[in-house]
Amino acid sequence: MTEAAPTPAALPPHVLERADVRSAIANHDFGEVFRLAKIHGNISYAKIAEAVGYKREHIGKMARPETDGKGARPRITQFHKILEVVDGLRIPGHLAGVAPRPWELERPARTTQLEDPSTLISQGGAGLWDIAEMLRRTEMSSINSAALESIEEGIDQLARAYPYADADYLHDRTRNGLQYVTKQLEGRVTLRQHRELLVDTGWLFLLNACVQYDRGQREAANLSKAAALRIGEEAGHSEIKAWAWEIEAWFALTQSRWQDMLDAVEAGHTADQTHSVGVQLYAHKARAAARMGDARLVRQSLDAGRARLDRLPRPDHPEHHFIIDPDKWDFYEMDAYRLLGDDERAATHARSVIRISTGPNGTEISPMRAAEARLTLGVAAARTGEIEEAIGMGTTALEADRKSLPSLLLVADELDKELRARYPRETAARDFHEQIMTIKRGTARPELPF
Repeated sequence: MTEAAPTPAALPPHVLERADVRSAIANHDFGEVFRLAKIHGNISYAKIAEAVGYKREHIGKMARPETDGKGARPRITQFHKILEVVDGLRIPGHLAGVAPRPWELERPARTTQLEDPSTLISQGGAGLWDIAEMLRRTEMSSINSAALESIEEGIDQLARAYPYADADYLHDRTRNGLQYVTKQLEGRVTLRQHRELLVDTGWLFLLNACVQYDRGQREAANLSKAAALRIGEEAGHSEIKAWAWEIEAWFALTQSRWQDMLDAVEAGHTADQTHSVGVQLYAHKARAAARMGDARLVRQSLDAGRARLDRLPRPDHPEHHFIIDPDKWDFYEMDAYRLLGDDERAATHARSVIRISTGPNGTEISPMRAAEARLTLGVAAARTGEIEEAIGMGTTALEADRKSLPSLLLVADELDKELRARYPRETAARDFHEQIMTIKRGTARPELPF
């Protein structure tokens, strides 16, 4: 292969290795990249302008400090312009969240393994769907193995980000993924590739159903769940089918449709007997049995779920939404014991859930679990006469940034009933009830498919 033409503004290695430069590249803040290139690489704005095809004055405007009193500086947002900057400054594609550039292919491509799903969020607009698209174009074929792997990694990272990422952001990213993958199904693909893309679509519909339900979009979530089930059946994918039934069980549980919930659990077990989805199905059965007051069925379901969990290897990424980790078992037992009135056990499990859900730096890595654990502690406190503790825990839970509204309100209603039954004349109890009603009124909006 011939050597690539030189560029007058190629960033030298010592500049590319700087943390501030890499952060600016990852965030597509190229004005900051230009500024740092001039300071640390002695690259003039005139050279940058020549390399990327902009006027020197425009480069200067993008590179001016944000604190100079002239307002926000211009940003580069168009994808083809981003590629022009990446090529002009010889920025390796992986640093900017795009595929390896043609000039990189003259030497072994530099790759990185994304270990932390939070990198998905920090990448902003340039995501893994763009990587897959560029790989496809580079190979000049409808789809290739590298693009398929990139799609799978994108889905994996979305599922790993689910416990804490903003629901609206996840919804947008998942829809983008569905649009990209379904577009690939319209191109030339082999039978094997067609099935792989169908499976990818099934996982995305499952995740979409969860996020839509979290946002209060019940009908849209039902459509996504049904689409996932149909794809699982067409692709012969037992795990996708089982997760679709698990999601139906969750919907039924939060809507107090107990028989529908039990039917969905059985259908899920019939679909798959191998993966960790079975643990979740047993947990749902235990939670429903507790709400029906059937202590024997609660114990049977928890024992069966624990036995299935103990036979599975510990996952490498326990935060993945479609992989059940041992730490989540405290969450299931907490729910069951609270409903059975065993407040001491429920509170013990709740404190364990909050501890496990909190990272070393104090950040909550599973805020939805932690919120329900605080409501459990609130119920236990209400039952022992500690009204201030009960309302404090409940209020903190409702204020969580990341929440699954149906699940959260299901438990919040339990605390609300305890407070109104035990403290009907307390202003604080009435205020907490009104807080819940405000949230419910806020979710009553017209349903749209997506």
